[in-house]
Amino acid sequence: MTEHPAFEFVGMTACRPRTQNNCPEVATNVPGVVAFRDSTAPDTVVTMTAESWELFTRAVKAGEYDATA
Repeated sequence: MTEHPAFEFVGMTACRPRTQNNCPEVATNVPGVVAFRDSTAPDTVVTMTAESWELFTRAVKAGEYDATA
């Protein structure tokens, strides 16, 4: 398994206190890297550049990944 830098993951406000069992968590404490994981699978970490994260979040906000559509 690949070692990850010391990411400091933060859950969404809606998940605090942990009223949900599967919350997305994001870490932005490593310069130039954004790490993303599901709280139910903390060993599976997706990383991307800050620029890619910005494009991704913009697309999500615009509804491009609407799972209900």
